[in-house]
Amino acid sequence: MQGLIAIADPTRRRIVELLAVRERTAGEVVAEFDLSAPAISQHLKVLREAGLVTVRAKGQTRVQMLNPDGLGELEDWLEKTRAFWSGRLDALERELRADDERSRKKKPSP
Repeated sequence: MQGLIAIADPTRRRIVELLAVRERTAGEVVAEFDLSAPAISQHLKVLREAGLVTVRAKGQTRVQMLNPDGLGELEDWLEKTRAFWSGRLDALERELRADDERSRKKKPSP
């Protein structure tokens, strides 16, 4: 899952957050960081290769934007993970309530 690997890096996560607000040129992305333009360019490349970011030409500039299809892959993974944990947490809650009930039954009344 390339998208998950790509957003493991905090700089790339921040780039995704910035692009979620609006499309930006690479220069606008660079301006948000204390990193060199080549470093940001490399981060953008990783995001593009993971399918999270696409680029379109606008005259002489290249505009970076989020790719909804790439984000869909992450959403699918998150949904599966959420369903797993939801079931586990529901089972834990039932067990804790049953344990509380057993404890109440064992305690003598004052």
